Amino acid sequence: MTSKYIFFILIGVDALILFLQTSQISISYEEASLVYGSFSPLQQLIKFSLTLFGNNDLGLRFVMIVFHISSAILMYLISFRYIDEKRDRLWLLFIFLLLPGIVSSAIIVNSAGVIIFGLLLFVYLSEKIAQKYLNILLLLYSVTDIGFAYLFLGLSVYYFLTKRKILFIYMITLYMLTSFLYGFEVTGSPSGHFLDTIGVYSAIFSPIIFIYLFYSLYRKYLLSQVDMLWYLSSIILILSLILSFRQRIPLEHFGPYLIIALPIAAQSFISSYRVRLKIFRTPYRVAFIVSLVFLLLNTFVVLFNKELYRVIENPRKHFAYEMHVAKELSEKLKKDKITCLVTDVKMQERLRFYGIKKCKSICLIQKKVNDINKNDVTISYKNRVVYRANVTKINNL
Repeated sequence: MTSKYIFFILIGVDALILFLQTSQISISYEEASLVYGSFSPLQQLIKFSLTLFGNNDLGLRFVMIVFHISSAILMYLISFRYIDEKRDRLWLLFIFLLLPGIVSSAIIVNSAGVIIFGLLLFVYLSEKIAQKYLNILLLLYSVTDIGFAYLFLGLSVYYFLTKRKILFIYMITLYMLTSFLYGFEVTGSPSGHFLDTIGVYSAIFSPIIFIYLFYSLYRKYLLSQVDMLWYLSSIILILSLILSFRQRIPLEHFGPYLIIALPIAAQSFISSYRVRLKIFRTPYRVAFIVSLVFLLLNTFVVLFNKELYRVIENPRKHFAYEMHVAKELSEKLKKDKITCLVTDVKMQERLRFYGIKKCKSICLIQKKVNDINKNDVTISYKNRVVYRANVTKINNL
C-alpha cells in the first residue's frame, strides 16, 4: 500500500511542477512553426488544447504534459516484467522522471514526447493484446510521425531474426509508408558528428547512466538474454551512431529508443548489486548516488534556469534563451498599446502566438543589451537585462 502512495506522490509532484513551469517560459520559434506550420497529428492535438484552454502557455504545453505523465505510468507498468521489488520499481520511476531528456520532452512541444509515449505504449501492449491489434496500432504510428520509422526498422530486424516473415514484410511496408509520407534521407559526406551524438546522448541521460545503458545492452547480448525491447533499443542506437558519421541526426527521433531501455539497465544494475556481498557493493552505491546527485542538480538547474542570467556574461548563451523573452515582450508591447509590428522572422512568429500581429506601421529591432537608450523596450530577469529592442513608428506617407 505504501508503494502506491509513493507512486501517486511522485506522479502528482511531477505533474504539479510541470504545470507551474508553463508560466516560466515562452513559446519558441520551433514550437510556433509547429503550431502555425503544415499539418501534423501533433499540431492538431495542440490546436485542440488551445481551443480548450485558450491561446496561452498552459494550452500549448498541456498535451505534452499528458503524454509525459502517461509515459511515466507506462514505464512503471513495464518495469514489472524486469524488476521484482516494489521499491526498485519506484526508484526506476524516480530516475525516469529526473532524466534531462524526459524533463525537456515533458515541457517542449516536439515529437520526442509523442515518440516516447508511443514506444512505451507499444512495449506495454505487446504482451497484453493480440498481434492483429498491435498491427493496427503500428499502422496508426506510421501516419503519425517520421520518428516511428525507426520502430519499424527495429521490429523488422527482430521479426526477421525470429523467423516471422509476414510481420517482417509488414514492418518493411510500414517503414516505406512512413518514409513516403514524411520523407527520409541519408545524405551528406563524413562530417564528424559521431562525438557530438555521444555528447548529446550523455546530456539526455547524464554520462554515467548513458554509459551504463550501453553496457547493459552489451551485457544482455553476451548473456543471450535479448527480447523485443532489447532489439528496439540496440538496433536504433547502432543505427544512430552509424548515421552520425555522415550527418547530424535528430536526437528527438533516436533518443526515445534508448530511453525505453531503462528497465533493462535497472534489471542489470539490481542483479549485479544484489548478487554481491555487502562489503563489495560500495562501487555500485557510489555510482548510483553520484548519478542521482547529477540528475537532481540538472533538474534544479532546469527549474530555476533564470538564475543563470546572474552569472552568464552573454544572455544569448543561456541554454533556454530561445524559450524566454517573447511572452514578457508581448505584455510590454500591449501595455504600450502596440498590437502589431514587423520584426525578424523568428520573433514575429513567437509574438503571433501572444496576439501581436504583423504590420508595417511599427518596426521592432533587437539591439545589444549594453546599447542603452531610455526609449528602448527591455526585458529583464533577476535584475539583468536579457533583451533590448528599439520600437520605431514608420511613416508610410
